Amino acid sequence: MSLHGVITLFVKYCLLISTVVLLTVSTVRADTVHLTSLSWPPYSDKDLKDMGASVAVAKAAFEAEGHTLVVDFFPWSRAVSQASQAGSKHVGYFPEYKYESSDFVFSDPMGTGPLGLVQLKSKPVTFANVDDLNGKMIGVVQDYVNTPELDARIASGEIKGQAAPSDDVNVKKVAAGRIEAAVIDANVLSYLLANDAGLKPLAAKVEMNATLLAEKKLYIAFRNDAEGQKWQAIFNSGLKKIDVDAIMKSHL
Repeated sequence: MSLHGVITLFVKYCLLISTVVLLTVSTVRADTVHLTSLSWPPYSDKDLKDMGASVAVAKAAFEAEGHTLVVDFFPWSRAVSQASQAGSKHVGYFPEYKYESSDFVFSDPMGTGPLGLVQLKSKPVTFANVDDLNGKMIGVVQDYVNTPELDARIASGEIKGQAAPSDDVNVKKVAAGRIEAAVIDANVLSYLLANDAGLKPLAAKVEMNATLLAEKKLYIAFRNDAEGQKWQAIFNSGLKKIDVDAIMKSHL
């Protein structure tokens, strides 16, 4: 074989190897990640633009790393349970507040939300800190994480916590005077009062207390196993490549 023939074969061999490598990399990078979420507008809801602010951030971060995100919506307790099951295709759930857990590992922050109390305009709750809420009947959503201080006071009975299945139910209970106030994200309350047909009439009766409990950071909770930790690292890398604040602002 001539030198030209040898060179030609070598070039073809290199091109073949490069093609195989590129196809392999492409296959690896084209993975689909499955997460669970809940209807919690404006952060997450299947009927919102881009499925909400938090979903838009999550999709952008995964896409920055070459991956596709699929979100399945469930009631909150099931969303958490589904993501915690070993072998589930769902490797995490969101948006969540950070808390101590052996079942989940948390992403870097993917936005923030102002957490406070919805109250009757005619009977505002005066408080400077959680201590001032002792003895009051405060609504919470079943299985939601609030703040460590508030949740501890409710667990001890110092604050009379009353659980409801969703934020909208708590708003109705406050408006009816059945509870003194309820824990809610200010953006969620604004959205509900402006868009929920059943709550629009209550906008004249309820309001957000001016004192916030916390400016809460939002996270993805990934299942604490090898698969969850892999996607946690991928997501955190993608977050660094996008403008989280800009995406959040455009959806709130």
